Parts: sequence; C-alpha cells; structure tokens
Amino acid sequence: MEVKLADSHSDLYGIAVVLQQLRTQFPVAYIKTQITEQMKEGYQIAYIEEDNEVVCVAGFRFGQKLAWGKHIYVDDLITNEYTRSKSAGATIVKWLKEHAKANGCQQLHIDSGVQRYMAHKFYLREGFIIASHHFSMSPL
Repeated sequence: MEVKLADSHSDLYGIAVVLQQLRTQFPVAYIKTQITEQMKEGYQIAYIEEDNEVVCVAGFRFGQKLAWGKHIYVDDLITNEYTRSKSAGATIVKWLKEHAKANGCQQLHIDSGVQRYMAHKFYLREGFIIASHHFSMSPL
C-alpha cells in the first residue's frame, strides 16, 4: 500500500466521500470545500488508494506547542467502512509516524470521540496512549 499526499490534482472528491464516514453531519461538497480552505492554512491529507478508490484518509497539520514541542496533530483519520481490517489504517499510522520523525517532530497526537470504541482499540493497538481528556464548549 502506498501513502500519497493530496495536492490540488488529487481526488479530493474521493477523499471527501471517505471523510464523510467520519464527519457524517457534513455533505461531501462541503467537506471538499473545507479541505481546500484548510489546505491554505497548512492542513494536509495523506491517503491510500486501491483500485482507483480512496480507502483510507488522514488529515493532519504540523504544530508547535510548549507542552508537545513540534508535533503532528491528526484532525481526521478514517478507513472506508467497506475496507476496514485490511491494514490501510495501520499503514497510514506508520507513515504518519515516519513523516513526523522525518520533519523533526517529537510527538503525534489525535483526539477521538468518546463513542468511537473500535477506533480507540485501533489507536491503542498502534501504540497511542490515552494521555488526557479533551474539553470543549460548543456552541459559544
């Protein structure tokens, strides 16, 4: 499996279709537009295709924080529900780790909704730890 970085010529529609499985509240067209806007601010998309279909997507950004140093924060990580448990998710996490190290990052971070039990099992299996609780206020 080959991990690719999306650019303006990539299949943003196919990427958005898979991301909608994670962000079900948004239509595909909105997700595609949002990806384009976020890319202007450093958001990147790593993805895997099989048979010309996007099967796994990781949206991420580089950051710098006092608590974490230079890091990659994964905003979105999803494997197409029809192709799960075929190593695409593990492949993209391995790629993210290597990409982080190659770019001088000390850490890799991801938040996950409390209801996503299967994702949590996957993250723990891939070497992530539960290091904190994330609190938010929405809407303001």
